This record gives sequence, structure tokens and C-alpha cells, in this order.
Amino acid sequence: MPEQVKLMFLIAIVILMTFVGFIVMVVMVYKKKQLVFQKEKLLQEIQFRNGILEKELEIQKKVQEERERISHDMHDDLGAGISALKLQAEFIKQKVEDEMIKADVDDLLKTAGEMNLSMREMLWSLNSDNDNLVNFMQYVAQYAENFFKKTDIKITVKRAVYSLETKLNSEVRRNLFLCAKEAFNNIYKHSKASEINILFSLNNNEMFTMQIIDNGLGISEKSSSGYGLQNMQKRMKDVGGECQISSSENGLTLKFVTYV
Repeated sequence: MPEQVKLMFLIAIVILMTFVGFIVMVVMVYKKKQLVFQKEKLLQEIQFRNGILEKELEIQKKVQEERERISHDMHDDLGAGISALKLQAEFIKQKVEDEMIKADVDDLLKTAGEMNLSMREMLWSLNSDNDNLVNFMQYVAQYAENFFKKTDIKITVKRAVYSLETKLNSEVRRNLFLCAKEAFNNIYKHSKASEINILFSLNNNEMFTMQIIDNGLGISEKSSSGYGLQNMQKRMKDVGGECQISSSENGLTLKFVTYV
């Protein structure tokens, strides 16, 4: 009898171990299937994201090609037209003797010059080769020098940017330049400044800063809410940046901050 009990006990243990082994095998197979399913799902997500990325890159490529096409068309057609207009106006001015007509021709030449400058600014903003910090800083500095060349205002430019090839989104670049242009125009019209400091900096967090500092009259609290300054603040806000205004008896500081 004890032998039968032992045998039954052994059989029960074998059955139990077999059952436990079966359960373990089922769990392992289930986990393996779950792991395979998760990997397949992850692979599908990666493929989906790659597909979206490829589409975005294709769209960006088409946008860049369109920008370049428009840039070339403007340079070839509009640029040539403005040059022809200026030549014709100069020819007319040489032939007429009436001073009033000459004055009108001078106004025409001035308008043509302004159109040519605006066209060059648009060509610069459309050219994707300029989508980096070094070209942006050079263009702003050159624009400031040309803008104030017939004045006594001294321009000083400092660059604390060491990663010169850092990319700058075309929309950010355009709005930063328009803010600088507005700032220079306000300084010329209202500040009575004799010095302008333009400071560029880029920190380790890729925060790019452009400061335009003059030693003029500054602005009153009422003037700080004027259209020009509000427009600069809106432009920076539209590209995820910020425009900070600081005025004192020693002049005005405009600080434009954005991430690149």
C-alpha cells in the first residue's frame, strides 16, 4: 500500500510539474508574441513617421525650389525692368531743361532706387543660402552701414556667435531683419543718437539675441506703445520669440530673442 501511495504521489508531482511547465511555456509564448507585436507596432510607427518626414522634406524641397525660382524671376525680370526705367529717366533728365520736369524725374529716380532696394531685400529673404546666422549678421551690419552712411552716426557691431553656420529659419530671419530695419528707421527719425551698437550673441541653449542700442533720447512711456514698437513685438511673437524694450536717459535698447 505505501508503494502505491508513493507511486501516486510521484505521478501527481510529475503531472503538477508538467502542468506548471505548460503554464510557464504558455506565458513565455504569450510574452514572446507580445514582444513581437510591440516590435511590429513600433516598426510601423517608425515607418509611419519616416513617411511623414519624407513628405515634409519633399514639401520643404519644393518650397525651396519655388523660392529660388521666384528669386531668379525677380532678379531677371523685375531687376532688368527697374534698371531700364532708371536709364530712361536719366536720358530724359539730360534732354529736358524745365526745372520742374527735372524735379519730377528726380522723384522718379528716387522711387526706382527705393524699388531696387526693396527688391534686393526680397531676393535676400528668398535665397535659402542665407538661412544661417553668419549671412544674417553680415546683412544686418551692411544694411545699417548703408542706411546711416550719410549721417554722423557711428555704427559698432559685435558678434558673440561662434557657431556661424547655425541655421536660421527663413521666416525667423525675415522677421528679425524687418525688426532691425524698423529700429534703424526709428533711430534715424526720432532718437538724435550719435552712436549705435549692434550686438549679436548665441548661448549654449541655441538662444539667439540681437540687441540694437543707441545713445539717443530714449522713449517716453506713451511712445513705448506706439505702432512701430508694437509691430516689432508682434513680429517676434509670431515666430516664437520676444522683443524687449528698455529706455533710459542714456538711450534705448531693443533686444530681440529667438531660438534657432
